[in-house]
Amino acid sequence: MDDFRYPIGKFEQIENPTSKQRNKWIEDISETGKILRLAVENLTIEQLLTQYRPGGWTVQQVIHHLADNNMNAFIRFKKALTEDSPAANSYREDLWAELSDYRTPIESSLSLLESINIRIVAILRALHPSDFKRTFTSPTHGVMSLNVAIQRYVWHDRHHISQIESLKERMGW
Repeated sequence: MDDFRYPIGKFEQIENPTSKQRNKWIEDISETGKILRLAVENLTIEQLLTQYRPGGWTVQQVIHHLADNNMNAFIRFKKALTEDSPAANSYREDLWAELSDYRTPIESSLSLLESINIRIVAILRALHPSDFKRTFTSPTHGVMSLNVAIQRYVWHDRHHISQIESLKERMGW
């Protein structure tokens, strides 16, 4: 079941990333919208309403979750860059996935994710390497630097896109 839930494995942090690694992650963020669109471009409504694993979210819920998560991460990054180690808000992603907006067409979340990523990439590309040492306090992970947050951002997007892609492969879509 963990192979379905974590098709790329669990998050593994790089302690002291280089500028080259950060630049690669920023490029990954800039490509995420295109990769996600390609992963879901020809899926039917029935396929979008299929759980990526037994007991898991549907593909549609995963897509809406990605937009929500990136929106929250964007705010955390901005707060960390403008405040001294601010508290980051958490959210009940399990309950958000049950709200009615998660039953709307996926285009709104695809567009939202693309728009957020354009803005966060603009911020990240303008940062000095020392800016990545700025922190925020996560209710679930404690004090986190932007060096770690960018890694989590990229891993999280890849993680969920891989869930969709592995479902497609298993189902022969």
